[in-house]
Amino acid sequence: MTEPTGARPQKHPSLFEPATLVLIGILSVFGAIIGMQLLVSLGVTANTSLIGAMAAMALARLPLGLFLRYRSIHVQNLAQSAISSATFGAANSLLLPIGIPFLLGRPDLVLPMFAGAFMAMLLDAYLLYRMFDSRVFPATGAWPPGVAAAEAIKAGDEGGRKAVLMGVGFVTGIAVSFIKIPLAAIGFVGSTAVSGIPMSAFGVAFIGNIWALTMFGIGLLLRGYSGQLFNNETFATLIPKGDLMAAYIPHGFMIGAGIVALFQVVQLLMQRNEAARKAEAAAGTSDAAVRRALGLGTIGYLVIAVFIALAGGLMSDMSIGMLILFVLYAAFAAYVHELIVGLAAMHSGWFPAFAVALITLIIGMLIGFPIPALALLVGFSAATGPAFADMGYDLKAGYILRGNGVDPAFELDGRRQQLFAAMFAFVIAGIVVLVSYQSYFAQNLVAPVDKVYAATIKAGVAPGVAWSLFMWAIPGAILQFIGGPKRQIGVLFATGLLINFPMAGWAVLTGIVCRLIWEKLRGASGEGDMEVFAAGVIAGDAIFSFFDSVLKGFKR
Repeated sequence: MTEPTGARPQKHPSLFEPATLVLIGILSVFGAIIGMQLLVSLGVTANTSLIGAMAAMALARLPLGLFLRYRSIHVQNLAQSAISSATFGAANSLLLPIGIPFLLGRPDLVLPMFAGAFMAMLLDAYLLYRMFDSRVFPATGAWPPGVAAAEAIKAGDEGGRKAVLMGVGFVTGIAVSFIKIPLAAIGFVGSTAVSGIPMSAFGVAFIGNIWALTMFGIGLLLRGYSGQLFNNETFATLIPKGDLMAAYIPHGFMIGAGIVALFQVVQLLMQRNEAARKAEAAAGTSDAAVRRALGLGTIGYLVIAVFIALAGGLMSDMSIGMLILFVLYAAFAAYVHELIVGLAAMHSGWFPAFAVALITLIIGMLIGFPIPALALLVGFSAATGPAFADMGYDLKAGYILRGNGVDPAFELDGRRQQLFAAMFAFVIAGIVVLVSYQSYFAQNLVAPVDKVYAATIKAGVAPGVAWSLFMWAIPGAILQFIGGPKRQIGVLFATGLLINFPMAGWAVLTGIVCRLIWEKLRGASGEGDMEVFAAGVIAGDAIFSFFDSVLKGFKR
């Protein structure tokens, strides 16, 4: 057994120890390849963090001295941090953005887009590292996939009652994931399609903020059943054919909620009352440190936006005034995108990165940017967010494994090593993408969402879109304002509206009902067991989804 979390060593294991570095390097290459393959074949990227931890656990049981240090839960934490960073980095942050100019017939913009996306990815993850354990992104936040990874590693290390409970959740997550429900059985009359049950959504309901997740579930159901609910004479003018997306309702809600969320973050950092001082003292990262990180991010995103504009040759396509507007808007959009994705990921474990990037694109089209600028804009926006969210998951896992911040020096040292592991993985991911993207493009293999972005750019903006966005931004802003920065109900409701997965809505709301029953029967004493079980469910779903996606991807 490795060192238990209650008896931490003086020094955290280093990434740069040879045995650890070799493992991290191999896992990063594997994660990058798997991420790209899944993205171009299925349009999704699986969370591979548990695969990294399991690989380290398996190697640790081999009777060779070289592998002994893999028994450390902190080395396993570095492994899961690296492989998930490489997976999301290669697929979502790099391959996806460069596919957009390729589809638009501008291969000359691919390398400028790659360079800009790579810098944005690194800055993205670094900013979350700087702001983690603050009042804005607290270490005590839900970050459900991080909890799942940590509990899986602890269960493998410690055994005992919690390992059994984790195992029950794990088996439940896998077993139920095999079940397919006919859509006709949940209200889609005449449909012959079937849907799996997303057990990660069920498990998240036991861990996250109950108000935020309730609104997330309601949003998912409204989007999923919009055709049945709104395709009638009453809503014919407001929501043609009952299609929320065609009416730009989810987009408007997210714009309103996102802007209010940004102001709430600023307000939170400017508070100077006694309650604010106590809350700041309880956080590991001060408000001043967060303000410095936000300042660094502002400068960083502006620099990257300038680089993209110059390297992409936008000076020849736009006037000086439009060029300055592009730089300012691109930097602002990247920042807001990062914030929205981070908040959604922290509370629900789901993040609408693709959809929020589409909102950025639509507003850019309304402003009147030319096609090359739009291609670079949406790629830049899409590159921010995934690395930010994934870093939050990984740091949450490390925070739990290091004893929930009991030893501040050890916590900071471990967090720093996780940052090194992620950055190392991002560099490897960049190399893998750089040497392989041409082979994908030669086969016309790109992320499916890239085709949506390219088609949107070519089609232009329909009349009335600006008014729809403005109109629906108002209720989104009001909802976010009512919920406040702790609940984030506006952002989570808009996130649900942007995702067409009604079964996930049923899973979340069913999980919330089960959570309320569990809390009623067990009280506060049962909360720890509930979270361990939920972590097992999420881990089981993640493992099932990974292998199911890999098999489907390679069959194609």
